[in-house]
Amino acid sequence: MALFDEWKKVAYNENQPSQSLQAFWDDYFQKEKSVYEILLADPDKPVKGTVRELAERFGITVLEMTGFLDGINESLVDPNPVEALEEDTEVSLAFDKERLYKNMVDARADWLYELPQWDKIFSEEKKKELYREQKKSGTVIKPKKIGRNDPCPCGSGKKYKFCHGKKGTDPLPGYEQA
Repeated sequence: MALFDEWKKVAYNENQPSQSLQAFWDDYFQKEKSVYEILLADPDKPVKGTVRELAERFGITVLEMTGFLDGINESLVDPNPVEALEEDTEVSLAFDKERLYKNMVDARADWLYELPQWDKIFSEEKKKELYREQKKSGTVIKPKKIGRNDPCPCGSGKKYKFCHGKKGTDPLPGYEQA
């Protein structure tokens, strides 16, 4: 069985009592946090090795390393073949700093995006900007609707249907015809 399948079997076991599953995740998140503390201390240092070597380096099990690789994969410069991982698969943890920060915000992992190591990577303003960008990316903004008989928003004084609402005219940006 591939490592990723084993990880999913353990981490998402619905037959396990909810308390023990919660304990599993609490323990995993602490270990994940310690790995990120190490990686963020020197974010430009290339970290490569086999899954087994990296697990030993960070003091976690091979399965926990598989879970970590699954979690960070979207933030990597070159994603790893997570679903096909074996213990001797060579992987890289070279990550895009902005993408990683945004993905941590998206995952609501405040214990990760609030790590003090980020202070040496980004200014407070930059962290706030990345946070806002990520939060806005999930927000659907509906265009303003305008009725055919409403005044045209361009300011011409004409009804919309006789101005920008005519067939063949370009619609106004940010508006949707009702």
